[in-house]
Amino acid sequence: MVDLAQRTGVVVRRPGLALAVVILVLALLAAVAPSLFTGYDPISGVPAQKLRGPSLAHLFGTDETGRDIFARVVHGASLSLRATVIAVLVALIAGAALGLIAGFRGGVLDTVVMRVVDVLLAIPPILLSLALVTALGFGTTNVAIAVGIANLAAFARLMRAEVLRVRSTVYVEAARASGVRWSGVLGRHVLPNALGPVLALATLTLGTAVLEVSALSFLGFGATPPTPEWGALVAGGRNFLATAWWMTTFPGLTVAAMVLAANRLSRALDGGDGR
Repeated sequence: MVDLAQRTGVVVRRPGLALAVVILVLALLAAVAPSLFTGYDPISGVPAQKLRGPSLAHLFGTDETGRDIFARVVHGASLSLRATVIAVLVALIAGAALGLIAGFRGGVLDTVVMRVVDVLLAIPPILLSLALVTALGFGTTNVAIAVGIANLAAFARLMRAEVLRVRSTVYVEAARASGVRWSGVLGRHVLPNALGPVLALATLTLGTAVLEVSALSFLGFGATPPTPEWGALVAGGRNFLATAWWMTTFPGLTVAAMVLAANRLSRALDGGDGR
């Protein structure tokens, strides 16, 4: 009973965090099992029901071909979130590896890696993503890789800073003095103690990646129509803003809700109040 009361108190004190978790859980469920939320086909529509406003039958209305927009948003979660997760993993793994090696080895390698990181940090991630996806080509996977590469610099810098902090601790110096190989010190002592802030950054980057993936999808670099993606859904309603505002509003609100939810969760993991 005491534990339940404590958990209830946490939810009451942090409603923003609780709402963020609910939004993220619903988005994951939509990506894994969209049939739990809608029975409409996201690809095929009923022309007789085109451009219908929000109603009980169509919560988000219908588009110019009579497709249910709510169904397209729900089914679009699969591609959009998959691209987001791939992008964060690329940034996390590649950036953390560069920062880990540069911070631990030091010397010329550290200097070279950090100068490359400085160059990447000087370029806005969305512009770098756009340049990379132009070179890689269209497609959801290429968009995800481009966004991941564009965001790896922040992970590399943070991981390097954490490695430099941990490397100077007594237990790391004792392990190296006792003859433990550098790879063993790196894997057993440095990496586990430097990873916490980097994982918190990954949660924060989740929101940024959702926005950047949706932006590139909006520009037409994502999946081929009529496959639903959140950014593409927003772009598809641009020509109907005056007569069918719901075509852009609801997909746009979905993207905004995901970004805000990821940011709230990141604040909680990083020690913020999470409200």
